[in-house]
Amino acid sequence: MRVGDLVRLRPGWYARSDADPTVVTAVRAGGVLGCVSAQRAHGAWIAPGNGGVHVRGSRTLRTSMAHGCRGDGTPPPTRTAVDPVDVALGCALRCITDEHWIAACDSVLESGLAHGADIASCLGPRGKKLLSKCDGNSQSGTESLVRVRLRALNFAVVVQPRIAGVGKVDLRVGKLLIECDSKMHHTSLEDYQNDRHRDRAALGAGMAEDPTHL
Repeated sequence: MRVGDLVRLRPGWYARSDADPTVVTAVRAGGVLGCVSAQRAHGAWIAPGNGGVHVRGSRTLRTSMAHGCRGDGTPPPTRTAVDPVDVALGCALRCITDEHWIAACDSVLESGLAHGADIASCLGPRGKKLLSKCDGNSQSGTESLVRVRLRALNFAVVVQPRIAGVGKVDLRVGKLLIECDSKMHHTSLEDYQNDRHRDRAALGAGMAEDPTHL
C-alpha cells in the first residue's frame, strides 16, 4: 500500500491498482459484484437494458448501492469479489424478467460456465420452474427469447435441428425454419449470399426459412 501497488477498499479487502473498476465499486459499496453484473463479468449473455452495478451483500455486509441484490434463502458467504455464476443467477431472479433470466441461463449452460445441478442448488421453487424451461443448446440470447415467446404461445419449437441440404438452423416450428441473427452478423455480402443459399435449399426441402433479425 505504501508504494501504491494495493488499494484498501474496506477492512480485509484490497485491490491492485489495475483492478476492474466495476468490481472495485461493488466491494467498496460493502458487498461483492453479483447478479447480472457478475454474469456479464463471467461472459454470459445479458439482455440489453439490464445495466448498472449489481452488488450482493452477505449476512454481515450491507451494501449502499441501489442494486443491492439477494437470492432466496440464506445468503452464501462473500469469499470472492465476483460471485460465481450459479449464485449470480439465483440473485438475478429478482432483478430481470423471466424470459431474460432464461436467456442468461441458456448462455451459462451452453458455454459451460455452470451446470444445471449447481444452478438448481441456488434456486427456490420459482427459479427451478424457470430452469426447466432453459436449453443449453441455444446458440444466442435472441434465439432463446424467440423460443421462449413461441412456446408461451403453445408452438412446438425444435432447437438447433439439422436439416438435410441446409445444415443446422436455430429453430424449427413445423415446416418453418427460423434463424435469429443480430444485425452485427449480417453486415457482409458473404453473410447475405450464404443466407440466400440456405433459403433456396430449405425451399427445395419443402421448408420455409424466416431470417428473424432482432
